[in-house]
Amino acid sequence: MIGYGAQTELARFDPAPGETIELAGRTVLPGLIDAHLHFEQYARRLSRVDCELPSLADCLKRIQERAARAAPGEWIQGHGWNQNLWGGFGTAEELDRAAPNHPAYLTAKSLHAAWVNSRALDLANIDSSTPDPPDGAIQRGPDGSPTGILFEGAMRMVSDLLSRPTPIQLGETLAAAQDRLLSIGLTGIHDFDGPSCLEALQLLREAGRLDLRVVKNLPVDFL
Repeated sequence: MIGYGAQTELARFDPAPGETIELAGRTVLPGLIDAHLHFEQYARRLSRVDCELPSLADCLKRIQERAARAAPGEWIQGHGWNQNLWGGFGTAEELDRAAPNHPAYLTAKSLHAAWVNSRALDLANIDSSTPDPPDGAIQRGPDGSPTGILFEGAMRMVSDLLSRPTPIQLGETLAAAQDRLLSIGLTGIHDFDGPSCLEALQLLREAGRLDLRVVKNLPVDFL
């Protein structure tokens, strides 16, 4: 029995003897449910560079620190930059100086733009002659060359080059994110990511490692 007030007052609400837990003045709240979460995206983002910083210079310093620890050729991935806070967009050349030996792909906080360096542009074959995709745009400088900022559908020109985790690898990523959610009081989620997330969740459940209650929604594209 968990409650607030004198034990004699609470006893009448408990028809059968139950366990009494002394909280010593602390508070217990019901488990919270996130009613709309993209769990795979959230989980994978936890392992990326946090770019939600007050200045572009701070972000570049953090990218440089990650690049110094990364394996040769490894993609540097990050999320959270906001050009509105910085007074403008970053450039490929600035990222080149922070990560000269690694391709870099950093998504904006809005998820509607990506910031990439020259290595990433080269791998995606994006140059001044590359046309904009129908559902996106490549930001260009005065001479028509790409600046390193990709909008909407143009983001896929680089993101499609990133390796996808196996279901087992993704399961481990979700397990780490699960611990983070449980630590802040979330005990249930409504997930809106695709079949890869469903498969990884099933693997965790079968292994007895899924401690969240999950309502799994599948986007209509996959039905």
